[in-house]
Amino acid sequence: MDWRISDGLVPYEEALSAMEARAEAIRAGTQLEQVWLLEHPPLYTAGTSAKAGDLLQPGRFPVYQTGRGGQYTYHGPGQRVAYVMLDLKERGPDVRQFVRDLEDWIIRTLARFNVTGERREGRVGIWVAHDGREDKIAAIGVRVRRWVTFHGIAINVDPDLSHFSGIVPCGIQEQALGVTSLAQLGYIVSMPEFDMALRAAFEEVFESDVRNAAQ
Repeated sequence: MDWRISDGLVPYEEALSAMEARAEAIRAGTQLEQVWLLEHPPLYTAGTSAKAGDLLQPGRFPVYQTGRGGQYTYHGPGQRVAYVMLDLKERGPDVRQFVRDLEDWIIRTLARFNVTGERREGRVGIWVAHDGREDKIAAIGVRVRRWVTFHGIAINVDPDLSHFSGIVPCGIQEQALGVTSLAQLGYIVSMPEFDMALRAAFEEVFESDVRNAAQ
């Protein structure tokens, strides 16, 4: 397993190109699986289920069409994006289980900062309950091509939450639902500290997949 951490803001098109090339190399057996941790400049991405009416401010930030599942989401500074390129043929060809593992990874990472992240039936991503409402703290959008995964997760560490107002994030329209971050919840966490938690939680969740597949 290769861990890559990028300093600075990585342009989306550059990341997409690198991610697809890596996934192809994993499929060919010429490179190791990879988790790539990065931040993007402010932008919106549209998943395969995105509705045109959910882009509320089309000219605010660049908008990228992407092959991942899901609807509109925001990426920007202060949000930790983790692109996950794994070989499910080796780990177990179960996309639904892979998504549950991603959810578990996020939940275990947040728990290291005493934040309770939860799944919600019918809603993608990880949610936290606070102040009488439920807010989304992490988004999930994946694509699987010939059993190699790419795209991944995005967790709000300390982004500018006002940037989410340019879209209906992930189709969330109910007034009682919104978006939040660790910082808004009162947890000031540096990105290197958060990355350490991500890596430790990843090993708990995904290394067991490797062991189970080998049995």
